Amino acid sequence: MTIDFTRRTLLQLAGATSLAMAAAAAARAEGAPQGAGPTYASRTPMRVGMVTLRVKNLDKVADYYRDVIGLTVMERSGTAARLGTAGITLLVLEARPDAALEPRNAAGLYHTAFLMPTRKDLARWLVHAASHRVPLSGFADHLVSESVYLDDPEGNGIEVYADRDPAQWQWSEGSVKMATDELNIPDLLSLTNTRIADYAKAPDGLRVGHMHLRVGDLAQAESFYHGTVGLDPTRRRNGAAFLSSGRYHHHLGMNVWQSQGAGQRDDQATGLAWFSLVTEKQEVLAAQQERLRKSGVNVTALADGVEATDPWGTRVRLLRV
Repeated sequence: MTIDFTRRTLLQLAGATSLAMAAAAAARAEGAPQGAGPTYASRTPMRVGMVTLRVKNLDKVADYYRDVIGLTVMERSGTAARLGTAGITLLVLEARPDAALEPRNAAGLYHTAFLMPTRKDLARWLVHAASHRVPLSGFADHLVSESVYLDDPEGNGIEVYADRDPAQWQWSEGSVKMATDELNIPDLLSLTNTRIADYAKAPDGLRVGHMHLRVGDLAQAESFYHGTVGLDPTRRRNGAAFLSSGRYHHHLGMNVWQSQGAGQRDDQATGLAWFSLVTEKQEVLAAQQERLRKSGVNVTALADGVEATDPWGTRVRLLRV
């Protein structure tokens, strides 16, 4: 498919008149990564596994993740759809046609971040998004990564990004340096032919690199996801906190930008139902279970792990794979 692809095209899709404006929009969507990709994010003791969303219009949303992100629809019925890459489930959609849309000032999902295996894959996807005139909400260079932001048809946030080489990440006293700078679009697009959209489907190595949540209180969220779940803090700034396993820049972001003081989520509304953190090590899962037991958090036993609920009702599954 031949397209007229210019920087102006991207700015129009992002509803911006300048790269600085687009970067400012992305500043509302965090501080993420690009280079080693899922090979690093997935080598850590814990990593994000999959995400389940409640949606009103199952077909419309499933088609969006298939056509825009490039996920394969692995299974679809009248009540649910399962999507992923290379036979690995990354996203499950549950049909809730009568549900109310979750408000943006509630706790819940800020965005699901799909991590491209390479920077070139991100460039190819960006050409694909532009050729299909996909509306974008921002794009930015976060030092540890390069990121593009958008929303699915029901307002669930999405980030598509690629990690820089972890050797380039700057750490100081346990904190990783992140920023929201202008994305160097010409440099990114120099990796691919911008006149040919050749992104037919997501690469086999695509994974959910991190989750970003809206929470009602940062200290309470850190107490749960660090103290109880076991992720390590990597950065805190401007109403947001980032945590990870194994010195990844972050597997989990949390912010109170719109949701400060939010109460319990409505589990009958649309939005994030649950997400999983997975490990291959039994001792890691055992340590998680012990922390949960000592904390008094309500835990549900699963065949391959446990499910716990954060202070706002978002469910996280801790699983061994």
